[in-house]
Amino acid sequence: MTPENSPAVEPAPAGMGEFSRITGVFFDPKKTFEDIAKRPTWLIPVLLLIIAGLAVSVTISQRVGWERIVQQSMDTSSRAQQMTPEQRQQAVAMGVKIASIMAYTGVVFVPVIFVIMAGVLLGVASGIFSAGIRFKQVFAVVCYSSLTGLVSSVLTIVVLHLKNPDEVNVQNALAFNPAAFMDQATSSKFLYSLATSLDLISFWTILLMATGLKAAAGKKLTFGSAVFAVVLPWAVYVLGKSALAGVFS
Repeated sequence: MTPENSPAVEPAPAGMGEFSRITGVFFDPKKTFEDIAKRPTWLIPVLLLIIAGLAVSVTISQRVGWERIVQQSMDTSSRAQQMTPEQRQQAVAMGVKIASIMAYTGVVFVPVIFVIMAGVLLGVASGIFSAGIRFKQVFAVVCYSSLTGLVSSVLTIVVLHLKNPDEVNVQNALAFNPAAFMDQATSSKFLYSLATSLDLISFWTILLMATGLKAAAGKKLTFGSAVFAVVLPWAVYVLGKSALAGVFS
């Protein structure tokens, strides 16, 4: 066959750019995660989430203050009620130091947390459903799905500027969950922690992760199975966290 008669090779369609991916996660997740599964990347969403986390920390420090936050936490702790004034003062001082450090250094652990999440999801999806997906794909899905944190960060900053600092509960600033209707001081710590986890942003993130896993696995995984693969470890984490809150409150 001569070169003149050779069929023309059509160029492969270009993938989505980072901006298109970021907006697509919110407005066209199915198409976006299909593109992410083909070309898994993670740096941009991680950087955006780190910046958003730092912005929230700065706003909390300026608008509320770490001492007020620690005092609020101790006011709802049964153990703190048994302290002497001197012990309470020491505990507050220590809490302020720890909170102020972790607020700015904790964001460094965002990629580590995502690695752990991706490993768990890969284990569930591949171990139970034989999804045939790669760690790099799952890690990218976790990173992009977590961009819901940008929405919660922006809304949190707005709330912190609008509300009286004495009325802000930084542990549940947006009140997108049943805990907003509970008295933190008198409610069961287990139930209160559980209620804070039943959050609209969390459910949104779960659905995005399931969409991403389905896109990565293709026909090997149904959407229902993908949802189960995400919900199972999430439920274990929530129950464990709530149990610890009930024991150590």
